[in-house]
Amino acid sequence: MNGNNEKILDRNIVRKLMAFTRNYRKWFFLAVASLLISTAAELALPVVLQRTIDRHIMERWTWISHDRVLENSAVRSSESYVYEDRIFLKEEDLRVFSSERKETLRLSGDLSQESWFLFPLNQETLAASEDMNVLILDKRTGAVPFSAMESLDRERHRALRSEDIKGLAQNTLLYFLLLFLILLFSFIQIYTMSWTSQGVMRDIRTSMLDHVMHQSLSYLGDTPVGSLLSRITSDVETINEFFTSVTISLLSDFAIMGGVMITLFILHPFLALITLLTLPPVLIGTLIFRKMARSAYRRQRHWTSRVNSFLSEHVSGMEIIQIFGKEKKTAEQFGKANNELFRAALSEMYVFATFRPIVNLLTSVSLGIVIYSGGLMLGRETLSLGVLIAFIELIQKFYRPVMDMSEKFSIMQSAMAGGERIFGLLEEDNSIPDDGDLPSDRTIRGELEFRNVNFSYRPGEAVIKNLSFHASPGETIAIVGYTGSGKTTIASLAARFWDIESGEILLDGSPLKEYRLKDLRRSIQSVQQDVFLFSGTVRDNITLGMNMDDTRVIAAARTVQADRFIESMEKGYATEVQERGKNLSGGQKQLLSFARAVAHNPPVLILDEATAAIDTETEKLIQKALDKLLDGRTSLVIAHRISTIRKADRILVLSEGHLVETGNHEELLEKKGLYHKLYNYQYAAEGGL
Repeated sequence: MNGNNEKILDRNIVRKLMAFTRNYRKWFFLAVASLLISTAAELALPVVLQRTIDRHIMERWTWISHDRVLENSAVRSSESYVYEDRIFLKEEDLRVFSSERKETLRLSGDLSQESWFLFPLNQETLAASEDMNVLILDKRTGAVPFSAMESLDRERHRALRSEDIKGLAQNTLLYFLLLFLILLFSFIQIYTMSWTSQGVMRDIRTSMLDHVMHQSLSYLGDTPVGSLLSRITSDVETINEFFTSVTISLLSDFAIMGGVMITLFILHPFLALITLLTLPPVLIGTLIFRKMARSAYRRQRHWTSRVNSFLSEHVSGMEIIQIFGKEKKTAEQFGKANNELFRAALSEMYVFATFRPIVNLLTSVSLGIVIYSGGLMLGRETLSLGVLIAFIELIQKFYRPVMDMSEKFSIMQSAMAGGERIFGLLEEDNSIPDDGDLPSDRTIRGELEFRNVNFSYRPGEAVIKNLSFHASPGETIAIVGYTGSGKTTIASLAARFWDIESGEILLDGSPLKEYRLKDLRRSIQSVQQDVFLFSGTVRDNITLGMNMDDTRVIAAARTVQADRFIESMEKGYATEVQERGKNLSGGQKQLLSFARAVAHNPPVLILDEATAAIDTETEKLIQKALDKLLDGRTSLVIAHRISTIRKADRILVLSEGHLVETGNHEELLEKKGLYHKLYNYQYAAEGGL
């Protein structure tokens, strides 16, 4: 990817992220307003310091011949005093003269040989300066040489400089007020951006989970769980850092850097130009770092996801690893992925460790050049001490964001890499189209029909071939066949977890695509062999969030004989179920799945080998319950046990995706076809049932 595309991609990701701030605009704008106020206050600090030094600590006045002022129109002053043929000006107003020109003017008597101190005339200052040679510039202002001030005692000195002391106190108070404003509005900025960030993270996580839940089984089967978890957790966390540490910080940094440059040119254009000439090396280094950092962080995020996926898969399958003694091989595989993550992290640290020292060096060089140049100007009286000190502080403020840019780039590039993965997931649509428009309150009778259905998971590998059958409302149909014949696929197609390639599947005479998915799957539900239970109570695993009263829950459990083991638990229906039902036996989990089906009462029920994992004793408990469970509803029963199949109204026999036989148990046995073979090979061992 070239630099231009990379830049556009960054902008696109930021635009998409900012779209999630729509619900938090007032907080975001409050953060920006707080940023501007705190930045303005921070930039004002060096200016206050400069004015305090130059006006109340180091302010010096001098006089120059009136004729010499007229000769040089560049001499400007906001404040001046005329005394005879002289004009009193601040020394900083004579910076237009070179040092050599000033010396010539002093030798000719056209410029004062020493600096003067001006003070307001009042009773206190007149008393303090009564034995001094005071020049009365006007009725309100007096002037004495600074050399005459050196012999004064402390009280007289304080009396003459009372205005400076007052101004110093006022500026000190202003300085602390600015510090308080910076503290207050920095807090508001951080708090509001954190609020915005947490809200955005919540919305992104919600959007991602909602998106994943609506994806097809094909996508979910091909995508590692660890990769999905990594995107929803760690990748989203990078967005939090992006908003709290990057977005507002970058705005603050650019505001400070821009404000500093403007302030520098206002204070002293020539010295500001010198400062500006030291920036190109820093900018070039920043651009190089940006390109290197992007590649490093993308690689790190990739291997972080790979390691998470590996851990998720192998920790879940640890029992199999131990059974087959694959610990060493698994450790070797993990070691390879972990080493790649290690190298990716080192490359990231290499970029980080290279950039910051270089910026530190360039900052020190720039500051050294400014101090050297400013020192020469100070010696030539073309620069005041206050301006030089303000320049030093402003330059440090300018380079502080640049010095932190490495860290901000680290976070930003990590967020960009995470953002790519987040929006890559959100924009990858493998969902089943949900554009049905049949009314949700429509009564479902349970008539199910397959018409010439063809389906394959992968092109060219047909699983269901020209399948047709009809299930009347309330009819129980058993589906049998060898492994891989397409039995479970029929269950998935009936609930529209996959879309067929050709043919039609109808429910109550209407194609499945005309139903809203939530209505369809509420009407067609399945009980599978591998029961999935969630963390929560037994009651929660029966209701699955559906609003049910306790009477309905208990009745469902009693119907399938699950109430016995539930009520034997210490907390009954409030008993906490551990992850994936680890504190329950296989039979108990299966009974809960039956109770779940009874409680939700779907018109069409699919038993996908639901009793295969149940022992004979447990099966006896639910055999009667199955009769009640299947009574009055259309049922597709995919089962190994002949006891379940024999009671079916009709049996469909599949072979390699084809429907090869149909009939009841006795009819199919008499045909002595495939069903007869299945019965002899698989079912006869059940005791001649």
